[in-house]
Amino acid sequence: MSVAIEVVKPGALTTVQDLGRPGFAHLGIPRSGAADRSSLKLANRLVGNAEGAAALECTLIGPSLAFDGDAVIAITGAEVAARVNGEDVALNSAVNIPAGGLLELATTSTGLRNYIAVRGGLEAESMMGSSSSDLLSGLGPEPLKAGQTIATGEPLGEVPAIGVAPVAPPADVPLLHVVAGPRADWFADDALALLAASSWEVSSDSNRSGVRLIGPELPRLRHDQLHSEGMAHGAIQVPASGQPIILLADHPTTGGYPVIAVVASADLDAGGQLRPGQKLRFALS
Repeated sequence: MSVAIEVVKPGALTTVQDLGRPGFAHLGIPRSGAADRSSLKLANRLVGNAEGAAALECTLIGPSLAFDGDAVIAITGAEVAARVNGEDVALNSAVNIPAGGLLELATTSTGLRNYIAVRGGLEAESMMGSSSSDLLSGLGPEPLKAGQTIATGEPLGEVPAIGVAPVAPPADVPLLHVVAGPRADWFADDALALLAASSWEVSSDSNRSGVRLIGPELPRLRHDQLHSEGMAHGAIQVPASGQPIILLADHPTTGGYPVIAVVASADLDAGGQLRPGQKLRFALS
């Protein structure tokens, strides 16, 4: 049975996300999808959805959502206080919400993004095989607004017998493993070593397209213009300022800044949880 969810408060930035729309980079369309794919998949598994079902991605300050019918949800990702009708509920577990229930998420204490999966998934318009909201290209649903109503789909199968998943807390200072990028030769011989030896701070200018970092300037050997070339999720671009940018889910498919290194696939989800002011380090593989 479908449930209607009313957005009482939208939070700082809450969007519909799934696993994205791969295969359209040649058209200038990024994959998009969840910035922390592992957390999205876990939330869906906990409520018995397919891993790629559409769910909500909440950024920093979570939403308040009213349910007109009985629902089962799961909240994963960043550490955050969550309540149903004023009572605390656990993260990384299946949570029953009664008809008329109000779900409220506070401000994250560690990490940046939460995922709210609802049993049955969310009904949202699909574009190019995905319901993800792409903030760069404008494809997909707009970010949530107060007063908006979202419908859930019909549940498939049974609720999993195990409704809780132990998740290790994130590191205070995440370590992202990287490999040398295709334009590492554009930089001074010690630039990669400097990238790995330094502590970096996440800039407040970061978003779903990229995490901008503050730290020592990465010295370049070449200062001529690089022709635009294809960009990958996790590529670390270095503009003229020498301050690196880690490309995230909504990144442009091409770019003209040289890529000094690329984040390992296993650490991309950790990159999606980096919050402004947080420190991080790199390890060169």
